[in-house]
Amino acid sequence: MADDCFGHPRLAAIYDALDPDRSDLDAYLRMAEECGARQVLDIGCGTGVFALLLADRGVDVVGIDPAQASLDVARAKPGSERVRWIRGDATALPPLRADLATMTGNVAQAIVAPSTWQKTLRGAWEALRPGGHLVFETRDPAKRAWEEWTRENSYRVTEIQGVGSVESWVQLIEVSPPLVTFRGTYVFAADGQVLTSDSTLRFREREEVETDLVTQGYVVEDVRDAPDRPGKEFVFLARRA
Repeated sequence: MADDCFGHPRLAAIYDALDPDRSDLDAYLRMAEECGARQVLDIGCGTGVFALLLADRGVDVVGIDPAQASLDVARAKPGSERVRWIRGDATALPPLRADLATMTGNVAQAIVAPSTWQKTLRGAWEALRPGGHLVFETRDPAKRAWEEWTRENSYRVTEIQGVGSVESWVQLIEVSPPLVTFRGTYVFAADGQVLTSDSTLRFREREEVETDLVTQGYVVEDVRDAPDRPGKEFVFLARRA
């Protein structure tokens, strides 16, 4: 099931407005060009930001996500007809021969259960053509990013057209490595409604991820830094063997 920040219609509708800076996707666009990708599978596509950036560049894109509310937002955007949107996850994909599969943002970490993670990697492998690539990022556990997830660090008020003022913040609920759980809170000034969304992320060590990839039939070609978050993330580039 998708977290409420993606699956609740009112929260999905404001997701992009609360996170407008998507410069993190620039590196993925460059890697798509580097791989010469003509067909891309965007796993955990959410509200479709990355999928539509690719479609604008003439790439054939399949976006898949378990959250119907997020897909509804994606489908309402200009140019959305150029993307094939699927509700679900990588364990139940139609036959594809993609050049590239991606999991941007926190998608890889949001796949918490080890069995589901293995099935996701295998599902992506099956969707790739031989020699196709999988790219995703995950935070380096040693940097303990969760220590900054406090109300004091995250509180903000955002004015959203057609919605009004929204207060939002995150706070830690539980740290039990490799799992970290936090809660997002959203207060709508227009009617006073308060919504919350609990999320759990899995912080995997680099060696663990590399082993998982090899087990599922990939060759790990590179482990890079995230240009917009130097020293904080592992960006994996793997090839279907």
